[in-house]
Amino acid sequence: MDEILYCCSFPDFSENAETVPELLSAMDYEFSSWRDAETGKRTHTLYFKTAEEAADAGARIRSLRDVWRGMEVEIGDPVLADLKKEDWAESWKIHFKPIEISPRLAITPSWIEYPSAPGRHVITLDPGMSFGTGQHATTKFCLTQLDLFAARQDVSALSMLDAGCGSGILAIAAEKLGFREICAFDIDPDATRIAAENAGINGCSRIRFATASLIEYNAEGKTFDVIAANILSSALLAGKEKLLSLLKPGGCLILAGILDREYPLVREAFEQSGCRQFASTEENKWRGGAFLRENGI
Repeated sequence: MDEILYCCSFPDFSENAETVPELLSAMDYEFSSWRDAETGKRTHTLYFKTAEEAADAGARIRSLRDVWRGMEVEIGDPVLADLKKEDWAESWKIHFKPIEISPRLAITPSWIEYPSAPGRHVITLDPGMSFGTGQHATTKFCLTQLDLFAARQDVSALSMLDAGCGSGILAIAAEKLGFREICAFDIDPDATRIAAENAGINGCSRIRFATASLIEYNAEGKTFDVIAANILSSALLAGKEKLLSLLKPGGCLILAGILDREYPLVREAFEQSGCRQFASTEENKWRGGAFLRENGI
């Protein structure tokens, strides 16, 4: 039994990141706190020698939720898990779970085998140096819109551009969903390298990667049926004309990485340039929008 640690984990949504660790310290728990750099989500994990102790801690934490709420502490439900002691250095992995975008598209870390099924495309992607693991609201929006686009029509003759590719997750999804030609670029050479490695891990061979800023990106005269740009609103506005020059008339433009309060300005700018919004969602103060470029514009 000494070879196993028993864990009780729960998410922390409190505005003050210091309050819960102080409370747990006062309760004499052995714990670690972890923050996802991509999503900002915080999780606390308590460690015990027996499953009974972990279960008791979970019940205690659950019973304190209303009391803590009066202290402006907001937490989620505790979850119990086992951890081998030799895996201690990699205990952060318990915070990463597979993400199902739709019945056809899912993302999983390499240490979890996601069940295969007919018509299901699974992307294997580990947290790393590059933005884009599917955890963040903006990445999920882009993946959802790509999946919906591919579900509505045959994309086997269509092209896709991943602008600001980060981990390469959107370009990888595009190849798995059946797009014929996929290009991707990022201003960070490390991101481009990691994206290419991720593509190889996922058996993708059709993606052409480049290192460039949006303004400097050279598409060699190509235009694309779908462009996904998951970058900050300031870069979207500054690169609006370049993005539109790369998009075919009637093409789909997926924009994300936009704070909700900044979205009206981005939407207005692209609509004034001949794009029509057909989808938009907000999550955790981030908003994405999907647009069609009107024919002939």
